[in-house]
Amino acid sequence: MDVKKIVLAYSGGLDTSVILTWLTEQYDCPVVAYSANIGQEEDWDAVEKKGMATGAEKVIISDLKKEFVEEYIFPAFRANAIYEGSYLLGTSLARPLIAKEQVRIAAEEGADAVSHGATGKGNDQVRFELGYIGLDPKLKIIAPWRTWDLTSRTKLVEYAQKHNIPVPVTKEKPYSCDENLLHVSYEGGILENPWNEPDASMFKMTVSPEMAPDTPTYIEIEFKNGDPVAIDGVVMEPLALFTKLNKVAGANGIGRLDLVENRFVGMKSRGVYETPGGTLLRESHRALESITLDREVMKIRDSLIPRYAELIYNGFWFSPERELLQATMDAAQKTVNGTVRMKLYKGNCITVGRKSDNSLYQESFATFEEDMVYDQGDATGFIRLNGLRLRIQALQNK
Repeated sequence: MDVKKIVLAYSGGLDTSVILTWLTEQYDCPVVAYSANIGQEEDWDAVEKKGMATGAEKVIISDLKKEFVEEYIFPAFRANAIYEGSYLLGTSLARPLIAKEQVRIAAEEGADAVSHGATGKGNDQVRFELGYIGLDPKLKIIAPWRTWDLTSRTKLVEYAQKHNIPVPVTKEKPYSCDENLLHVSYEGGILENPWNEPDASMFKMTVSPEMAPDTPTYIEIEFKNGDPVAIDGVVMEPLALFTKLNKVAGANGIGRLDLVENRFVGMKSRGVYETPGGTLLRESHRALESITLDREVMKIRDSLIPRYAELIYNGFWFSPERELLQATMDAAQKTVNGTVRMKLYKGNCITVGRKSDNSLYQESFATFEEDMVYDQGDATGFIRLNGLRLRIQALQNK
């Protein structure tokens, strides 16, 4: 493959540090190391210095936190996106954003190729590369893990030592970790055995429910068109608001998940996740929808959630079908305005109040007390007509 310049999605860890040097050797061309700041804890000065020392022509660090919340997290949560009933798509939502910025940098830097450090077994290779293809199909894609002979950590370390690439002397973590504003995911290592309970010390965003406060925390979240806009009456920008949700939910032990999921490539994988703010956001959003969405609209929208979430999980964020579904999801959110009161207690996220000027809940109709708006006798014909086919079937069976 004839390549003039490469932009590498670079984290500064062992894998991408080796890849950075390997790319310069294999393709004999400049490599731009690009890192995306999407809310993970990182020493960015150290990342930049290591990238330059490892052979990068330039190191670019892009702060994408605001865009991540506004253009990826919030749209997905307007749709109540959830994969296989549990996973809130923390990694899946971040990858298309990282790919989009990588493509932008490639154009800016005059690069004709992009590269990533995802392995040939996982979902991320698909997410990155479908993003590249969907945004700029002319770019050449280099996936070292699918082509090189450095097939073990031992070989990576040997290569790093041979090329004077710093190798961390700290004890290797018994699992791999991916972190961003929405979640932290843990997989591999000791977690590959689905019988092993996660080590309590590994969690970053949440306290254990057992160690959470003995007194419940109450929080009121206000929504406009399906997006959160204020907490406890204080209007906030999306990034600050979501950061606050993470903090208060994490302090109450909310958002831990232990899941065996079905990867797009065909295998099952065990992952452990922390999604504190996302869990609180989804629960409160659903609670507000319960009084503001028409029953039949909700049925249709809910029927589309599995397909929408699957598209994101499988890497099709930039597909026309995801955009079509997003428009449908957003159209349903025009009446999702109001406030939800949540009670947070030792890992539990409980709705205790909801109100809206768009509420379809009318106490005068729902009351068990005497009312002047509902004729209970109307139910007789309603039941008879709905039971007609059952009656005919029963008569036929006899």
